[in-house]
Amino acid sequence: MAYRDIRVIGDPVLRTVCDEIKKITPQVESLVEDLLETVDDEGRAGLAANQIGVSLRAFSWNIDGQIGYILNPKIVDLSDDEYQDDEEGCLSIPGHFFPTKRAWYAKAIGTDIEGNDVVVEGEEIMARCIQHEVDHLDGHLYIDRLDRAARKKALRAIRDL
Repeated sequence: MAYRDIRVIGDPVLRTVCDEIKKITPQVESLVEDLLETVDDEGRAGLAANQIGVSLRAFSWNIDGQIGYILNPKIVDLSDDEYQDDEEGCLSIPGHFFPTKRAWYAKAIGTDIEGNDVVVEGEEIMARCIQHEVDHLDGHLYIDRLDRAARKKALRAIRDL
């Protein structure tokens, strides 16, 4: 296992749509170990594979003392009548937080390294994490979801990263 450096805004890997994991290889097993070790740090809620330079569909989380991971996550349910608009941050945009509208509840399905089905779901911070990390895997950053004025302010604030 290795604690991996986090890629920051401007790195093209963060804007790359990640590839589906078709076969569990030693490299995929190593990726999962690295995701789990790297997310296991105070203040870290989630980590997508491309944030550590790997363009594969996997993410890990560290929410309320629970650490886990999912391969090939697909969001299958979002609350469509309840939203949260709290401050959101990102390890790839360090030190900056902006109000980001997200569904209150989210549910994703995927697998683990043994091929077992995995369901990750939750409200509030877990829902935000699921949506945020799947956005990463689709090549998006949370600032892409900001309204025009907030996005302009965010881009000005992070220009020096």
